[in-house]
Amino acid sequence: MAFLQIKNLSFSYPKTEARALQSVNLEIKEGELILVCGVSGCGKSTLLRHIKREITPHGRKRGTVLYRGLEIEKLDRKIAASEIGFVMQDPETQLVTDTVWHELAFGLENLGLSTSEIRRKVAEMASFFGIDGWFRKSVDELSGGQKQLLNLASVMAMQPKLLILDEPTAQLDPIAAQDFLATIAKINRDLAVTVILTEHRLEEVFLMADRIVVMEKGKIVCFDTPEQTAKLLADRKAQQTIFKGLPSAIRIYSEIRLGNDCPLSVRDGRKWLDEFMTPVGRVFNDPVNDQAQKQKPVIKAEEIWFKYAKDGNDILRGFSLKAYSGEILCVLGGNGTGKTTMLGVISGLLKQYRGKVEISGKRIETFQAKELYRNNIALLPQNPRALFVCDTVLGDLKEAATILRLDNDSIRTEIDRIAKELRITQFFERHPYDLSCGEQQKVALAKLLLLEPIIVLLDEPTKGLDAESKEELGIILKRLCSKEVAMVIVTHDIEFAAEYADQCAMMFDGDIVSEGKPNEFFAGNNFYTTAANRMARGIFPDAVTCEDVIELCKISV
Repeated sequence: MAFLQIKNLSFSYPKTEARALQSVNLEIKEGELILVCGVSGCGKSTLLRHIKREITPHGRKRGTVLYRGLEIEKLDRKIAASEIGFVMQDPETQLVTDTVWHELAFGLENLGLSTSEIRRKVAEMASFFGIDGWFRKSVDELSGGQKQLLNLASVMAMQPKLLILDEPTAQLDPIAAQDFLATIAKINRDLAVTVILTEHRLEEVFLMADRIVVMEKGKIVCFDTPEQTAKLLADRKAQQTIFKGLPSAIRIYSEIRLGNDCPLSVRDGRKWLDEFMTPVGRVFNDPVNDQAQKQKPVIKAEEIWFKYAKDGNDILRGFSLKAYSGEILCVLGGNGTGKTTMLGVISGLLKQYRGKVEISGKRIETFQAKELYRNNIALLPQNPRALFVCDTVLGDLKEAATILRLDNDSIRTEIDRIAKELRITQFFERHPYDLSCGEQQKVALAKLLLLEPIIVLLDEPTKGLDAESKEELGIILKRLCSKEVAMVIVTHDIEFAAEYADQCAMMFDGDIVSEGKPNEFFAGNNFYTTAANRMARGIFPDAVTCEDVIELCKISV
């Protein structure tokens, strides 16, 4: 008997004819670690939510999901709650109490355990996950990485047999993401917990998995070992959209095709480069953007100090920043370093207690609200749901477009243009909350673009997006730059920043500590760099993208 079995599962969301899942069949063995991957909207999150009864989406369903031979719907409530754990993409949405210790105890209390048993399990989980140092803190004081680790510990306190994770590292910085995934591997290995997770960051998880599920348009197109999956997906003609999200070593090898074995990891990729390539010195010299250096910055922040409470700690500490029209500035840094707060201050949503912010040479406090946000500044927050106010995607887009003061025909033409560009036309009659996180990001971005801003501030815009959608987003942002729009992007997505940023900056302890062009900024870093750079270090020292490495490989062979 399979530990988890899915039989002919099909599903459609309300008001849609298209199927989010189409005749899905899966059998998963106990103790396996299964990676589910595919482009945004392929059905990954919908599939995972059908395994957790309490969050199964509303819609038309056919087929069955069996856990240890029993249909999910017929499981005892206590077993369904405790034995099947679920960790969501956004850590904020899963926290239900105000303190760390209470969050750890909350699920156990609902299971009706005794006080002594709750204390023992909470102490065990706090020690295992290294939470004892911030055990009595308020959850509001935690970084994004700490909140996600707390969510995982709270689920594990109930001793689940099956752990499901939906894009768990989407809001984590590279170091926190590596630590989190290492913890997942340890749980799977040491506690024999069956793990099913979805991820767009495949560099770390590809080799962790026992088997990989590849989904496309609601169907499973591959379910095999990492090695066999890599062989199938390396054929770009067969699976071009999925190929773009594969680990760097696989993508680079598939272009060069030297040797018999395709490397899967950074380590294997480095050995492959050492064997077949001749080292090449520095060749990428980014020309200085003289135009950007000569013109006045459209955003200028000087010596900004900010804290949320009078008696609280400073979040921004002498922070300064300049952004120019026609330039993409990507700000990176760990969770809790002040990046989101920085966006709040330069957008006018938060007020600093020292320093000044200028927009197009004018102090930000002299703007009226309508003047500041109409055809001027647009901010995409970390949680795109904050922008949704209507029951349908089309309603939300119309709500934004009315600000343009156009007639109805012109409004619909503008909506159709942007929707086609972002490939969200098929979602018009869907409720925004029924969309995947990546699809919600696209809809939220469409709302902002309808405002025709000259300054775009984006907080984690690639969160939940597959590689192809990231490429589409990058092209759109570059097109906006050609229209002299200034962009400041807060991101943990190093690969995206390396490919599309004109300038990169590192934030630490509430201030910018370094800044530079992508090649000089990422080359030589240990953690805040791309997998391609780690793989090619010492052979092609200033290559930071897969395209850089591929270009130099063609020169070297």
